[in-house]
Order: sequence, then C-alpha cells, then structure tokens
Amino acid sequence: IAEDGSITEDARSEVQNLLRASFRPEFLNRLDEIILFKPLTKDNISHIVDLALLDLNKRLADRDLHVVLTDEAKQLVIDRGYDPMYGARPLKRYLQKSVETLAARIILGDQLGMGDSIEIAVEGNELVGHVMKN
Repeated sequence: IAEDGSITEDARSEVQNLLRASFRPEFLNRLDEIILFKPLTKDNISHIVDLALLDLNKRLADRDLHVVLTDEAKQLVIDRGYDPMYGARPLKRYLQKSVETLAARIILGDQLGMGDSIEIAVEGNELVGHVMKN
C-alpha cells in the first residue's frame, strides 16, 4: 500500500502470483475480475463508529434515550476495534460487546428516565457508563 493509500503495482503482481500458485488455471479463468481492497484507516473506523452510534440511538429513540461517547471513549473503541486485516467486523463485535452491552445494563438497571442520556467514558483504561439526567 502506498503512502496515499493506493495499491501499488508490486502488490497487485504479488497477489496475482499468489493466486496462480494457489488455484488451478481453470478456476482463475472463470473469474471476471479480481478486486483488491485498501485496508481501512483509523479515520475510516472513526466514521464507522459514528454511524454505529447513530444506528444505536435510532434503536433507542422509541424510549427517548440517547448514548454518547466521550472523545476518550471513542478513541479507546477505535484502538481496540481496529484491525486492518479484517476491516470493520472486529469493530462491530467490540461495539456490541462493550458499548451496547454497557448501555443495555444501565437501561435494564432501570436508572433512566425518558429523555435521559447514557454517557460512555473511560475510567482506568475501561469503558464505563454514566446516566446523564435530562
């Protein structure tokens, strides 16, 4: 991958050589095109976190609840969910396991009223949730 994020010709030819070494020509002949994807950057991951949080808040809208990540919490989620090899899938798992589960525990703890928010912050290198009354 080049500095600007584009895929170099060396990388393309290396992939072609690996494909030829791994698959029979009859199979490769049936492929119309081989598409190489650039790995996601941390900036891409940041935007994906924003979209996932927007989706979570849409699901909570009927209860008039809102989840907010502090900047430190968002950075922790990005750092722990970022894996350039696997794209956004590890991020989605981390968000479900950490942020959504934390918010669900607070909601089930019946500490919230209509219009309240759940602020996810970082304390001691871990995510914690706080109720922000309206």
